[in-house]
Amino acid sequence: MMSSEGHQHRTALDTALPRAGPGACALPSRLKPWVFVLEGVNAFAVTLYSNYLFFHLRRAFGFSNAGNLFLCAMGGLVYTVGAWYGGQVAQRRGCFFALRAGLGGMAVVLLAGSQARTAVGHFATLMVWTMVMSLTWPSLEALTSEGEPRPRLLRLLGVYNVVWATTGGLANFVGGALLDRLGPGSIFGVPAALNAGELALLWWLAKQARHTPLAGSEAAGRNEAAGNGAGAEMEERHASALPPKVFLKMAWVANPFAYIAINTLIPVIPRLAERFEFSATQAGFFCSVWYFARAVSFALLWQWTRWHYRFGWLAGAYVTMGLGYGLILLGPSLWVLLAAQLAFGLGVGLVYYSSLFYSMDVGRTKGEHGGFHEAALGAGGCFGSAVGAASLRFFPGAPNMNAYAVSGLLAAGFGWLLLLRRGRKELGSQESRKETFLSS
Repeated sequence: MMSSEGHQHRTALDTALPRAGPGACALPSRLKPWVFVLEGVNAFAVTLYSNYLFFHLRRAFGFSNAGNLFLCAMGGLVYTVGAWYGGQVAQRRGCFFALRAGLGGMAVVLLAGSQARTAVGHFATLMVWTMVMSLTWPSLEALTSEGEPRPRLLRLLGVYNVVWATTGGLANFVGGALLDRLGPGSIFGVPAALNAGELALLWWLAKQARHTPLAGSEAAGRNEAAGNGAGAEMEERHASALPPKVFLKMAWVANPFAYIAINTLIPVIPRLAERFEFSATQAGFFCSVWYFARAVSFALLWQWTRWHYRFGWLAGAYVTMGLGYGLILLGPSLWVLLAAQLAFGLGVGLVYYSSLFYSMDVGRTKGEHGGFHEAALGAGGCFGSAVGAASLRFFPGAPNMNAYAVSGLLAAGFGWLLLLRRGRKELGSQESRKETFLSS
């Protein structure tokens, strides 16, 4: 928590939104599109640096798969703590305050990191960058969803997911070409410049928010929309015998395992590119397929909502994700790699969407729940990457051991989902029998 002294020194940006509580990140509807602009630029900048740093470290310092996975594990650990704290900061100090600190910190750290000439320097840069970056995503999620009735929330989350997935995919697509043509400085300088642009937009948006309070008519309209959507909400939530909070728990379990897969895949892409004799440019083009498949998945799930509160869809997506992951790393041909990326992207799309949707639909404090959602991603990335790195360290003669070890973790995660579902169903059956006995 922030100190009392820190609360006394508040700037105009900090006062643009309420200090704390459920309305800490509420914005008028007409300003929401600018949040998506911030989100898209942020996704491009984050993806460009974090993905292509692994190529740079392999080229400049000879990092192996084990080294890159270890680096990713440490970053995941930092992000787990940082995202949880970032959600708390957004809820207590306001989303604009958290965003300003995060974006400004990212720009400064990247400019300093561009001068690093040692592996230790790049490691320190990534850790500090990850910590300040952790302030941004919970705030962007909360600005998108805070104070919205459920019908609008569904639409806004759909836009949010499609935007970050598409711009992140574009960054991965063009990042290899930037690295090949402009050199390693591009993966520091371009994101830092984009962060500076975001800060300028954030300053303007804060000013607009301060002078455009949530009007009474808009608040009344949101309440009316919430009432109109209540029937559909209850119908959705009763589509399964499992309570909504159980779906939230299952999604918070499944999504870290999805990021176990993602964060043990991205660090080994440079080695995968060498196996297929790809340049960084070609790897960026071909290995972006799963990014765009995920974006397509988000667009479809936004428009078609019958997957809400249905376990079969979550389970099917999880299995598809696991199979796709294994085939990406172990597949013998480019065609298998292409098909596996499509399956992987579609699977992780529904798993991620479930976590964010249930976090925002079931929870009230959007900043905090966004922080929990993001912290779960970091925990998955940390644990999965650590297992991958350890497997290669202790079994150096088996270059695919990381793929087998992580596939085993994914299988364990699926078993966890089944246990959550079965345990809750058995509890529900016992309660039902008890009610029947008492009524008779």
